[in-house]
Amino acid sequence: MDNLCCFNSVYSQISGGSSSCSSGKGSSSRGRAKYGYSLVKGKANHPMEDYHVAKFAESQGRELGLFAIYDGHLGDNVPAYLQKHLFANILKEDFWTDPGSSISKAYERTDQAILSNSSNLGSGGSTAVTAILINDRHLWVANVGDSRGVLSQRGKAVQMTVDHEPNSERGSIEDRGGFVSNMPGDVARVNGQLAVSRAFGDKNLKMQLRSDPDIRFTEVNSQTELLILASDGLWKVMSNQEAVDISKKIKDPQKAAKQLVMEALKKGSKDDISCIVVRF
Repeated sequence: MDNLCCFNSVYSQISGGSSSCSSGKGSSSRGRAKYGYSLVKGKANHPMEDYHVAKFAESQGRELGLFAIYDGHLGDNVPAYLQKHLFANILKEDFWTDPGSSISKAYERTDQAILSNSSNLGSGGSTAVTAILINDRHLWVANVGDSRGVLSQRGKAVQMTVDHEPNSERGSIEDRGGFVSNMPGDVARVNGQLAVSRAFGDKNLKMQLRSDPDIRFTEVNSQTELLILASDGLWKVMSNQEAVDISKKIKDPQKAAKQLVMEALKKGSKDDISCIVVRF
């Protein structure tokens, strides 16, 4: 991880304030898949609430690429917990027999662990988008909330995740005794508070929120160019295809991730922005 002084300077000029940011990169032992990431703090007067995972690891003789963006709210305790525990919990399940089921169970059990430790973790929560790449060929992507995963197939953006927004899951929220507010000039919110309908944590809203993930699988082939994972600080101001068009022109995934963050800042994003680009 390197400190990007010039990047901070540009960000400060754009946002009118100080910032903290980081970036890094790596590659698989096979040398085929490479990743880069870039994170920058938004303008809000609170600590950075986005956390990430980007690494390759060995498991039962196979290589796993583990990538995630965790976008916290009301503090950084929950995304920090997810950074440490979620992938470990996924691999504790019977992952190699049934990856999809293992991911689903681990999301739910991790949420229960967060809720049972809420006295230590506080009342905040977090979205999550995770990707597991097996031997550079098999890709599992899952999410809760509005952090998003987008694949590039022959230059075409393919959204791999579902944005869990209150209006789209209004029925589920109301069935659980909640409501969705749509105040003029504001986004839809669960019980007038939270702008996502699924999240980890959020003990005070848990009766109305879900934490079960949407999960997709795909085979990485010669037409699969790259994967972008990012928090909504990027997606609020940039379309899926815009992000793909920017990324595919830059061979170095770290530079691509930095460029995506810079473009989001130029477009006026004020939120924390976190981005991972995996090039296959």
